[in-house]
Order: sequence, then C-alpha cells, then structure tokens
Amino acid sequence: SGAGGQEEAEGPSRATAMLRHLLLKLRATGPVTVAEYMREALTNPGQGYYTRRGGIGESGDFITSPEISQVFGELIGIWYISEWIATGKPKAFQLVELGPGRGTLTDDILRVFNQLASLLSKCDVSIHLVEVSPKLSKVQALMLTGGKVQSDPKDSSAYMKGVSKTGIPIFWYRDIQDVPPGYSFYLAHEFFDALPIHKFQRTEKGWREVLVDMDPEVPDQLRFVLSPSSTPATENFIQPEETRDHVEVCPDAGVIIERLACRIEKDGGAALVADYGHDGTKTDTFRGFRNHKLHDVLRAPGTADLTADVDFSYLRKMTQGRTATLGPIKQREFLKNMGIDLRLQVLLQNSHDTATHEQLRHSYDMLMNPKKMGDCFNFFALLPHQRLADPDKKHKPESKSPVPPVAGFSELLLK
Repeated sequence: SGAGGQEEAEGPSRATAMLRHLLLKLRATGPVTVAEYMREALTNPGQGYYTRRGGIGESGDFITSPEISQVFGELIGIWYISEWIATGKPKAFQLVELGPGRGTLTDDILRVFNQLASLLSKCDVSIHLVEVSPKLSKVQALMLTGGKVQSDPKDSSAYMKGVSKTGIPIFWYRDIQDVPPGYSFYLAHEFFDALPIHKFQRTEKGWREVLVDMDPEVPDQLRFVLSPSSTPATENFIQPEETRDHVEVCPDAGVIIERLACRIEKDGGAALVADYGHDGTKTDTFRGFRNHKLHDVLRAPGTADLTADVDFSYLRKMTQGRTATLGPIKQREFLKNMGIDLRLQVLLQNSHDTATHEQLRHSYDMLMNPKKMGDCFNFFALLPHQRLADPDKKHKPESKSPVPPVAGFSELLLK
C-alpha cells in the first residue's frame, strides 16, 4: 500500500508518544478502565487512531461492506424507501448516519434516492452526518458534494453544510443531540463496535472490572489486571440475571440507543444498525486490527483499530420498550431478503467485461459467505410500536389491509 511506507517511518516515534502518554497517566493515577484505554487509543486529539487517520479501505486497517460493493448501500437505500412507503410516504425525511466513514454508504444510498427521484419528488429529503473526525468529514464532503461546503453555517446547529451532487442538502454534526428533530431514518453501520467498552470478570469475591496497568516485570509494557474491589461500573453495568463469567458492556452504546429510541418514539422513522455482534452470548471479543491483521490490543496503542462485538441484547434492553426491535439477523439473510441475488444478476447482465464480473462475484462472496461477512455481521432495527401492530380492527372493521412486513427481516415482496 502507498501509505504503508510513510506509516512505518513515523511508526515507532508515534507509537511511543502515545505509549509514553499512557504510562505517565498510569504512573499518576494507577490502572485505568478498558473504556478509558480505548477512548485514549482511538480518539486522543493528538495521537488517537481515528483522530490521526481513520484507516478505512485497502491501505487502512479494515475494509467495510460499503467499500466492497455498491450493492450493499443500494439495498440499504431501498430498505429506507420501503419503510417510508409503509408509513404512508411522509412529506419529509432526514437520513441520519452515525460515523459515516468515507461517505461511501451515504453515496450509494443517494444514488438509489436519485434513481427513484420520481417516487420521492414530493418529499423533502435531507442528509445529516454525525462525525467527530475533522479528517473524515473532509473526505465525506469531497465524496458527497465534490468539496463544495460551507463551514459553521449561521442558520443551523451543524458545523458544516453542503449540497450533494444530486441536489440534496447535507449537514455535519459532532453529536446526535445536535441533529434537528423530525421524522428520521437512522443508520449505524460499523459504528457501535468502536465505542469504548468496560470489561468484567466474575470471581469468588463477586464481579471485578478488568483494568489496564503497566507491567512491573517488563518496562514500557501494558497488561490487564483485575480491580481489587468492585468499581462503580461493576455496580451499574452488570445485569443481576447475568449468567456469563466474562462480560463486556458499552455504556455509550446504551446512551445512543436510548436517544434513538426516544427520537423514533416521538417523531417516527426507523433505525438500522449493521455490525458484527451477538445476542448476549459472547464473552471476550475485544480485539485490535492493523493492516488487516489481528493485533495485540495492548501493543503500540494509537496505531491499531480497536473494536468489540456489539451486544444486541444490551441494545434491546436499553431501548427500554420505547420502540419495537427486530433482529439481530445475519447479514446474508438480510441481504437475501432484500433481493441481493436479483440485483447481482442485473449487474452481471449489464456489464460485459470479465474484470467487472470477477469483482461483482468476489464482493458478493465477501458479503454473503458465512465464513466471511455473511454470518458475523448482523442487522438490527428499531421501529415505532405502531409500525408492527395490526391496525385496530375496532375503528375500521372494513379495512382488511394487514401491516406490510418489514423488508430485510422478512422476504421483500416487490409488487
């Protein structure tokens, strides 16, 4: 990779700067929680992994679905349109993406919206991106608007705004709280997995938090230790009915899901979460990636991407019944239900060179193969309760129309 060489050159000094910073902190305060360690390694303003570069794509440390295939984003675009139709085509909707990466996914969704422009002609569509990295917001602006943006617009809570190549207004925010209220579709693709987690271990003396400390045996090396007594996090984040012996909890994810649930309950819309994760069954999933390879989470902090599997059972719990939830369902089932096979056939028929065919089949395999992304990625949705409830027969006994099924979570039947 082109960036690789220069990356290595600055590697050692960069790595030690972050490590030195952490060692000083540990010397001063004692061990820190895994959440605090993750937050520093990923988002520390000077040396954090995301703040510095955001290594997405071939030259980065991980490749995401939208980078692999345009089909992925198109099907998600269709999911939102199908929900918009199912709720009676409201006059306006906001598409809100959390952590939009390079903007590839939004770009693919916008292409679908553009292709279905006649359907959306009477609807006021706007895009709202929640992005903390200044570096990535520039990349997104370039991809989505061709770079024509205005910083700190006077008339809104956004820090940047522009217009997509297809003429749709786009706004950037640092926090979901800043996004204006209103009927909205939320998208969180590989967003929750990068939020800081707390780790807990069951012991004879009860639950103990796993902390990060320096290793007294090895200079300048970090290690995991158990908290000597229970920590505030232990009291707050472990569910009394927990059966596992090792648990990871992401309080930030809980807060964000709660916010989404409140907004959907109040203003309508839907949220789609796509991420790798489990339904409250896994224990130790905290890991690091560097140059597409697994990387020891405690080595060279700030130079690797750190993630943990999303616990969908925790997300469900944190909606606190404000919305209905669907899933998690495996990515390959969701995409199959969304009609990926038909879409692939059409694309294969429309292209005539072998390279494109090769690429299409390869990306389809990446997305659908159970051994690749097909089984480890999941889709999970939040919807207003009334979206799934049968309309009350008392009011309109003559209306026999059942509630349309939610696309992706059941087979998409295109009329």
